[in-house]
Amino acid sequence: MTLFRLEGVSFRALEAVDAELPGPSSCVWGPSGSGKSTLLRLLNRLADPARGRVLFEERDVRELDPLVLRRRVVLVQQLPVPMPGTVLDNVAYGARLLRRHVDVRGLLERVGLPPSYADRDARRLSVGEQQRVMLARALAIEPDVLLLDEPTSALDGRARAQVEETLAHVRRDLGTSLVLVTHDRAQAERLADHVVELRRGRVRVAA
Repeated sequence: MTLFRLEGVSFRALEAVDAELPGPSSCVWGPSGSGKSTLLRLLNRLADPARGRVLFEERDVRELDPLVLRRRVVLVQQLPVPMPGTVLDNVAYGARLLRRHVDVRGLLERVGLPPSYADRDARRLSVGEQQRVMLARALAIEPDVLLLDEPTSALDGRARAQVEETLAHVRRDLGTSLVLVTHDRAQAERLADHVVELRRGRVRVAA
């Protein structure tokens, strides 16, 4: 089953986009300003298209409750924005709203951080460490899909490699599907089974 399908979608920079984004990992690749982040926000109804349809598992997302959809399909933003407080507070935030127990230290290990980080001030971590905290926070609500907006664009080479390794683990061992956007073609090929190229708001090729 195709994870997401876009049919004639127009919104802001996007013009009549037709594309399929199958699981377990798909990527939208293209230069800055091509509409990649806009497309990503349509997938869990942070915005709705002006024209066309976005389907998730063959259902129009406008037929789905936005809050239920966003628990299944979680966006991790390009730049990490930790809340004031500890890493534990940040990771557990969404799960606590849903009244779910969360093993914060176990999640930190899954994203490549020592369990001892749970007591650290989240805003004092490096950007790469904060990005992994945001991944742990997203995973804490047990989503079916992670939407990743340029997940390593602000990182140095070492931190980028660590986050990519974490994403490969999430896909392989946790069974979570990934949809990411990136301007880095090599990264797209490393992390995704299916790549859609977006330029000037239009799909150019699919591979």
